[in-house]
Amino acid sequence: MATGWAGDGAVQDQIDATIKDGIQRVRDQLPRGPSLKRCEECDAKIPEARRKALPGVRLCVPCQEEHDKEQGVSSGYNRRGSKDSQLR
Repeated sequence: MATGWAGDGAVQDQIDATIKDGIQRVRDQLPRGPSLKRCEECDAKIPEARRKALPGVRLCVPCQEEHDKEQGVSSGYNRRGSKDSQLR
């Protein structure tokens, strides 16, 4: 199959790099250090069970949910819409 200028395995290399970048982005967002006893946003008490379950937690559940909504979903590059995939 002719692939133009792309070398063998280039598509798989791109997929692997995208996955690796996504994993690193999520790992960078994980909390670190000791958990807070009070939410840094609203000053509500963070339950001990949450602090034990998620070391480094800084937000209460409602504030964390709001934070997650604001972050949104980052899908990265959409391969299905690429010109290459439409030509196959």
